[in-house]
Amino acid sequence: MDADAVRERASDLPAEPGVYQFEAADGTVLYVGKAVDVRDRVRSYVDPRSERIQRMVRRADAVDFAVTDTETQALLLEANLVKRHQPRYNVRLKDDKSYPLVQFTDHDVPRVEVTRDPDEGAAAFGPYTDKGDVETVVKAVREVYGLRGCSDHKYRHRDRPCLDYEMGLCSAPCTGEVGEREYAADVETARRFFEGETGALADPLERAMDDAARAEDFERAANLRDRLDVVASFHEGGGGAVAGGDEAATTDVLGVAVAGEEATVARLHAERGQLVERERHRVEAPAVERSAATERASGEERPASRVAEVLSAFLVQFYAERELPDRLLLPEHHGDDDVAAWLDAAGVEVRVPGAGREATLVDLALKNAHRRSGGGDELAALADALGIDRPARIEGFDVSHAQGKAVVGSDVCFVDGSAEKPDYRRKKLDDENDDYANVRRLVAWRAERAVEGRDDRPDPDLLLIDGGRGQLDAALDALEDVGWDVPVVALAKDEEVVVTPERTYDWDGDAPQLHVLQRVRDEAHRFAVAYHQTVRDEVATALDGVEGVGPELRKRLLRRFGSVEAVREASAEALRSVEGVGEATAETIQRRL
Repeated sequence: MDADAVRERASDLPAEPGVYQFEAADGTVLYVGKAVDVRDRVRSYVDPRSERIQRMVRRADAVDFAVTDTETQALLLEANLVKRHQPRYNVRLKDDKSYPLVQFTDHDVPRVEVTRDPDEGAAAFGPYTDKGDVETVVKAVREVYGLRGCSDHKYRHRDRPCLDYEMGLCSAPCTGEVGEREYAADVETARRFFEGETGALADPLERAMDDAARAEDFERAANLRDRLDVVASFHEGGGGAVAGGDEAATTDVLGVAVAGEEATVARLHAERGQLVERERHRVEAPAVERSAATERASGEERPASRVAEVLSAFLVQFYAERELPDRLLLPEHHGDDDVAAWLDAAGVEVRVPGAGREATLVDLALKNAHRRSGGGDELAALADALGIDRPARIEGFDVSHAQGKAVVGSDVCFVDGSAEKPDYRRKKLDDENDDYANVRRLVAWRAERAVEGRDDRPDPDLLLIDGGRGQLDAALDALEDVGWDVPVVALAKDEEVVVTPERTYDWDGDAPQLHVLQRVRDEAHRFAVAYHQTVRDEVATALDGVEGVGPELRKRLLRRFGSVEAVREASAEALRSVEGVGEATAETIQRRL
């Protein structure tokens, strides 16, 4: 379609909430979007701002639409259509059945097995990323608790136990060697392991290992030791308590890693204060503009980050068909007002923690998102690629602000590839809407403290700046002015290219040296955004002095709507949806603003 065709089609569309689809001549859905005003939104494609969207529009032959009663209905309908059609130009959650799961089948005598496509009614756990570890654990479960793994065909009509019984892998409920009640108790204990209770499997394995060692059956003891190591690390922190609030509440913690046009979302799920589930999801993340790809701050708009785009798409597509948790912990704000309204109406508390145990959980989710299969020394690979000594200690820098207001900077530290939280620092900067100047001041502050001996941390082996050539040059200027000799590189978000003083590297998305830099960059960004949110909530606003609006309610209003300007534009109904705002307070806010 050319501009005239898009303009003509837009004129026929309703000025109401709904969804729209760009379709190819063969009926293939290329892109699905939602809009408060379908006509106005489709008209914006007359002159698309991104080259990729321009290609999509040129390929399109038609625009279809569906009107909804509310913006929330449009949000959920968009998610369903994206799942159904998997449009090439949408951010979309891919089918997670490519990861192995563990299922306990829905039988009177359940079997336990590894599967990628769980049976109807089965209790499934996962998905997991390492099939070898899953198979090791399932074998250990069968050996400890004697659970069957045979098909229904083999289970029925047996006269005597099979070889699995002789090998100690099954207690043979098929021939009555164990009663159904006793077997059911063993199944329940085994399930507790997959729900996060590591000791349900680790403790009997450890006892068996000790017995084998005392009997001088050292080969079996060594085998059990290796199996115990896999079991002990299977949940990767699954026994840790979740910080904050009501322990009866459920909490989901999300971490996002974006690499080119692919992304990984790691989800940690907690119940009763304990992490009980860990999973990763692949997301197709083409670099396209969303229908609401902006974040609001102080009445202004700025482009949403790639992480925010992935979060907003994932939240709706993943949870539209699942039960929402009571609390969501995110690495940064998703930046979509419609998603925020949907979560708020569902009573979901959304936080972007900057410090404390909740921030540690987000960091764990980010590590899971960035983790790839396989080993190797990422830092050694980074050293080889850049031609420097192995950078055991890396500090990452980013700045965050709202159109030059509430400007802050972050300085995070990683040692041997892992976050060193005690060495994190943050800095309020002068208000200025100039990213280069802000980076220059932030790096100069760190450099001056190091040169003058006022910083109690060791000098880093490498500085990483969140940004591109401009931000790198600003950092280099600061280092030269102060006289601090430390290698420095930059990592740009959208292109995922590494910029050094000498050249630019465009490494493969699976390159280990890129992964470690992405972890540092993402953490610096998260830490800066979280601090900016705190500072922004502290500054004086037009809400100060409004009768009935105290400091806590002001924070809730700003977090819900993003800015004073958005509060000013909100309807009385939307204002009343915020905890603590009644009819009188809503009327007062509208009158005073």
